[in-house]
Amino acid sequence: MHTLLLLIIPIVFMAIVFFLKGKTAGYVALISSILSFIVSIIIAIYLHFNGYFDEFNQSWISSFGINFHVGIDGISLILVLLTTILTPFIILTSLQKDIENSSAFYGLILLMQAGMLGAFTAMDSFLFYVSYEVALIPIYFICGLWGGENRIAVTLKFFIYTLAGSLFMLISIIYLYLQTPGNHTFEISEFYKLNLSSTEQSWIFLGFFLAFAVKVPIFPFHSWQPSTYTTAPTVGTMLLAGIMLKMGLYGIIRFVLPIVPEAVAHWNTVAIFLCVCGIIYGSIIALRQNDLKTVVAFSSLAHVGLIAAGIFSMNVQGIQGAMIQMFNHGINAVALLFLIDLLERRSGTRMMDKLGGVASVNKRVAVVFAIVMLGSVGLPLTNGFVGEFLLLMGVYQWNMYAAMFAGLTIILGAVYMLRLYRHVFFGEISEAGRSISKTTIIETIMSYKLIALIIVLGIFPNLLLNISAPAVNKLLNLIANHSNLVSTL
Repeated sequence: MHTLLLLIIPIVFMAIVFFLKGKTAGYVALISSILSFIVSIIIAIYLHFNGYFDEFNQSWISSFGINFHVGIDGISLILVLLTTILTPFIILTSLQKDIENSSAFYGLILLMQAGMLGAFTAMDSFLFYVSYEVALIPIYFICGLWGGENRIAVTLKFFIYTLAGSLFMLISIIYLYLQTPGNHTFEISEFYKLNLSSTEQSWIFLGFFLAFAVKVPIFPFHSWQPSTYTTAPTVGTMLLAGIMLKMGLYGIIRFVLPIVPEAVAHWNTVAIFLCVCGIIYGSIIALRQNDLKTVVAFSSLAHVGLIAAGIFSMNVQGIQGAMIQMFNHGINAVALLFLIDLLERRSGTRMMDKLGGVASVNKRVAVVFAIVMLGSVGLPLTNGFVGEFLLLMGVYQWNMYAAMFAGLTIILGAVYMLRLYRHVFFGEISEAGRSISKTTIIETIMSYKLIALIIVLGIFPNLLLNISAPAVNKLLNLIANHSNLVSTL
């Protein structure tokens, strides 16, 4: 029942928020997000101490075998926690500025939260598809109504890309539904039992891969991402980079690996090659950017490319690395965007060549940014290190040469992030940099919370690894029993 409550809270509060105005709407949305976080912590405690699997199953459209079936295991819980931790932070960030038509803005954020939580907890494939699409609608309006220059064209491109990819997923789900015996069902667990031919698996793999590759995004299905991240309001970019792209990675783990493992083993060379291309391409393009948000966009392309490569390696190190790094990437991406937004609100710009000498004006911001940057590039004892280490180990077990090229994300990441830091925080104090002299108490508290997460998860990664380990081992056993393809358990 806790899982159901997790979905009900944002929906109920969304209905309330739509009737409120100004900051009040934001504060009520913040209360909703905090309540969701508390529920997720309760679920995590039960799961950790009692092996508790929270589940709710109710017939929805019985004539088509569709159930409102939601549940949380260790894989789901990592992403549920990520969503419920980041949503209050994102809302707090937006409260630092005046939002026009705030009731609609915060209502859409809560609707998006409900959609993402629905996708991460769905045990019925039709419910997953509906939740997957529900999360797309609010981000379309958030970016289209509150975005920057040329927002309509950019947002439309994003919407068309994502919707087109989702249609391939829907076709795949319907095909799997028709293969279930007796009274057909959309239950994901029943899809795991299907004995599909190699040809069928390849087509199903292609359908799901196209849908999830666009959402992640995986090179070359990424062309919507940089312009959308740059044009969207900071809150929209936080939602996209911090949480929403994880829906695609989660879909690969939950659908692709256990349903069509033979196809994954056959096509993972192509998939990992594309992921590695994305790592190198994203990192090199990030080196040439002047806009701080665009740097984060291409950095994200590189980092999620490594996560996807780890997943397709189909071993315990790769998938465990993907689980912890999905969480850590969300924290680091949102932290970077928060700090960039802080700089932009005071200086009126986020261009590197117009900022400079900020460290001489505000040492606190310089230190916080440095720690977030080091977490992003995977320095040991920061949250990014363990995930990237496990991911590279997983890819190395699959192929040594692929791991060598995938490891460039660490080297190139350090180069473009240090370049960014040098331009913004060192050198001669610019006129724009001079305006960043003070931060509010709320901003300071938020900054310290970010630092705490980055350091604590870097020193105690088992806080996350122990959550997902049983579910990951169960997943790999399922794949091994299905096809005998996984040798390292």
